[in-house]
Amino acid sequence: MQAHVDATRAYTKRFDAVLAYIEMNIDGDLSVETLSRVANFSKFHFHRQFAAYVGVPVARFVQLMRLRKAAHRLASREGCSVLDAALDAGFDSPEAFSRAFKRAFGMSPSSFRQHPTWEIWSATFVVPYFSRKLTMQVQFIDFSETRVAALEHCGPTGLVNESVRKFIDWRKQSGQSPIATSRTFGIPRNNPDTTPGDAFRFDICGEIDEPIAANAYGIRELVIPGGRCAVVRHIGSTDHVGETIYPIYRDWLPASGEELRDHPLFFHYLSVFPETPLDQWQTDIYIPLV
Repeated sequence: MQAHVDATRAYTKRFDAVLAYIEMNIDGDLSVETLSRVANFSKFHFHRQFAAYVGVPVARFVQLMRLRKAAHRLASREGCSVLDAALDAGFDSPEAFSRAFKRAFGMSPSSFRQHPTWEIWSATFVVPYFSRKLTMQVQFIDFSETRVAALEHCGPTGLVNESVRKFIDWRKQSGQSPIATSRTFGIPRNNPDTTPGDAFRFDICGEIDEPIAANAYGIRELVIPGGRCAVVRHIGSTDHVGETIYPIYRDWLPASGEELRDHPLFFHYLSVFPETPLDQWQTDIYIPLV
């Protein structure tokens, strides 16, 4: 029995290495030859093994990941052209990218950039591997009321990192919410996929245990209320966190019998960049429940 468990773990580890490689080399060589070498499987069997483990063929999965990267870049970066998004995601030409995008979404990349429709994305690209991981990760936690220092970001999601850098500067200057010893949270006040860029609000938060000193950064105190929460861990870049969130509301919540509390979901960031590579980032998503 133990030998079987060890073999299963080794098999899982090899395929997880392949998936991480795809994430980190999305614009590079992701041929079957290359990926089978990463997995240390024979090319002859790799197609079938990959499809059985992930739930879709390897070529389809690679295309999905490339379209995902391009879609996020189009939606979040002002001034990003279709050509930039296509080349950055590893497509040979904007024409090939546009054809693949329209087949998947039913709209052109330029139309998606103007009106991002992530609900269609979530419904179109159902990958059993992601759903399987999600089902295993749902936990229930009694979250304790937490005081935080907060900087409200106002504007497009592509500019959130500028607000994050401002918040980090405050943490370093004030010493009131040390990164090494204080938890870091994020609270989206509305859905970035359905909210116009200039109306999007996001609170960047750091745990505190004393009143906030007067500051020129616009930092204020908030309280994240305590209560029962469902928690799901997202692995990888937070650019793709929506792909973990949507199945929670679409699949898990209706089947769970749970009811949502009147408070937005929030994130607890468990990793620090660049110390932790983005493909290995861990973010806990808290869904407040009644």
